Amino acid sequence: MLRIRITLVAVIAAIAAIVVTVVTTYHNVAPLVAGQFERGLSDRTDTLLAVLPAGAPLPVRPDTTEQLLLPDGTVQVLTPGRNPLPVTEADREVARTGRGTVTVSVELDGAPHDVVTKARPGGGAVMVGRNYAEVERVDREFLDQTVWVTAAALAAAAVLCWLAIGGILRPIRRLAAATERIATTQDLSTNLVGTARGEVGELTRNFNTMLAALRFSRAQQQRLAEDAGHELRTPLTSVRASAELLQRAGGRLAPDDEAKVLGTLLHEALALDELVRELVDLATDQYAAENPVPLDLVELAENCAARLLRCTGRSVTVEAVDPATVRVRPRALARCLDNLLDNAAKYSPPETDIYIEIRKSTVAVRDHGPGIDTADRDAVFDRFYRAKRTRASPGSGLGLAIVHDVVTAHGGSVHVDNHTDGGASVGFTLPGVDRTPENVRQTREHPCDKRLTAPSFSARRE
Repeated sequence: MLRIRITLVAVIAAIAAIVVTVVTTYHNVAPLVAGQFERGLSDRTDTLLAVLPAGAPLPVRPDTTEQLLLPDGTVQVLTPGRNPLPVTEADREVARTGRGTVTVSVELDGAPHDVVTKARPGGGAVMVGRNYAEVERVDREFLDQTVWVTAAALAAAAVLCWLAIGGILRPIRRLAAATERIATTQDLSTNLVGTARGEVGELTRNFNTMLAALRFSRAQQQRLAEDAGHELRTPLTSVRASAELLQRAGGRLAPDDEAKVLGTLLHEALALDELVRELVDLATDQYAAENPVPLDLVELAENCAARLLRCTGRSVTVEAVDPATVRVRPRALARCLDNLLDNAAKYSPPETDIYIEIRKSTVAVRDHGPGIDTADRDAVFDRFYRAKRTRASPGSGLGLAIVHDVVTAHGGSVHVDNHTDGGASVGFTLPGVDRTPENVRQTREHPCDKRLTAPSFSARRE
């Protein structure tokens, strides 16, 4: 259908162009032909006036009739075998006065004629009539030939357009067939093959990029489902075992044993709640609906530090050197920094401080915990990964994975290292934007912000 529509548009455009050209040409040529006819008739009249005094014979033309009109109105036909031309009162006036020229159109022997009456020196006038049928014949032949040439040109244009458009649309048809096959079979493993250049080639490359993103997304989903099933199995097994134990005991357990079992159920239920919440965050990207806005990293760090203090009582020191403004989704980036602070609070002694170090658009959270082994540094941002020394600690292993996904979505990068003064330093770097006061926006209110007032944390800018 697309090929037919484009061909029709091309043919209609050709018709319009040809019609405009023909009409313009006809209106320009017709006056030239008519002017040439009138000049020929005037030249014949002048020739007749020149030949008559000399008595020379006048060459006979098949399309003209010549006659003399005497001053008394008498007509003398000069062309043998021709009927006399009709004489009007204006013609008699020219013959009688010997002055002036009159041109009229008359019907003679069923054919249109132009008649010129011109005064003759010495009295009288000559009249020359010329058959106008020749001009009409030329005009008619011109129109007929134009119609045939136009029809042939349109037919050739339609065929050429059909063939050319078919070749142009062939890559698009292959692309449409391939995408339809992918949509029907849900098979994302095959790249679209395209050798076309220009927009079609760009469209094919964009489709391949989209397919690669879909393949990656599907692989991530499958991996997430498999990892989630594996991680959910352990707490669910513990919950089930504890519940079955309580059911079989039927109230006969010792109070201490029953309290331990109920404590295990509560602990595993809390672990499941945290795991499900983080799985939902990873699967839905609940902050994607936010619009990126310019955000001051120091203000973000101060807000997150205040929340940690209010929720856990841990103090945080914010150190900033030439801090930058970044363009991010505020709640998503606040979640990243909250996760880093939660990790630091979880794996460092309660009496130690936590530091947020900001240098331009790089943010790092440093603690005084045991640090991260070299073998674990490349994997700490993987989903559900937990180092050997931390597997006994509460947590799902998804906090740093969420940090990685959010930072990567913003075009940034994550990093992890051990600080020279002890403890781990985990953070991220984001693309910076110009720091202008009117572009700075604070993070939104967090539920923990309502618990206390007047947070006590230290902040230092350099």
